[in-house]
Order: sequence, then structure tokens, then C-alpha cells
Amino acid sequence: MSTSQAGYDVTPLAADEVKKLAAGLSEEEKEVLLDHGTERPFCGTLLDNKQTGTYFCRLCDLPLFRSDAKFDSGTGWPSFFQPYDPQHVRSIEDNSLGMRRTEVRCARCDSHLGHVFPDGPPPTGQRFCLNSVALTFRADDHQ
Repeated sequence: MSTSQAGYDVTPLAADEVKKLAAGLSEEEKEVLLDHGTERPFCGTLLDNKQTGTYFCRLCDLPLFRSDAKFDSGTGWPSFFQPYDPQHVRSIEDNSLGMRRTEVRCARCDSHLGHVFPDGPPPTGQRFCLNSVALTFRADDHQ
């Protein structure tokens, strides 16, 4: 078992476990999480969420981002300047669509979350630009 500094199991899930978890996803969630799709800008349900809480992976429920790291980037997708724990996300070089970007995936289930760019606010200078359908939000008083 591999445990993050925050105390969560980040051992990669086996393919059959991912398939079992994916059975409950909507078509849009499957398109984004499993097939590396992107929801349209300014349409995600979590874009304007201002509640205090934590954003979890929609597929495996690993905590990914805290609300205090969320900011309005003006891009049309929920944006964060740092992850809940750096070990909870992983980055992959993405050269699709004629662009060079860095894809962000869940470290445990390998779901596509979005992309990270080097134009975010201090203190990290990063902008994790994520798909709402890749996340589940839980307010602090509901955890």
C-alpha cells in the first residue's frame, strides 16, 4: 500500500476495480474521466461553487483539492492553485489538439481531471483547470 502525506491510500487501482467504479458513471462522466474528454467552458456545475469544503475524484473518491485553493481564472472551468496533497494527482505530457499541455490525472484511479498551466496565482503560480464532472464536492459540514 502506498500512503500519501495526508494519510490516504494512493495505491493505483487495478483495471477491474476502475471498471467496477465506472459502471455507475453517466455518459458525460465516462467521456471526461475515462476518455480524456472536456466539458464545455462555463457549463460545469462546480464553476461558481463558493462553499467551503473539499473536491474529490468522482470515480474513486480521493480528495483532490480544497476550496481555499480555488480561484476564478475566468477560463470557464473550476481552477485551483494547489492540490489537496501533491501525491493525489499526477501529471502527464499531453500533445493532443496541436498543443503542448500537462494533463492532470487522479493518482489512484488514473481518471482524467483536466490540465495544469503555469499561469496561476501565488503562492504556486499553477492553474489546475478541471472539469466539474470529474469532481464531487462535499461541504465541510457534510464530511
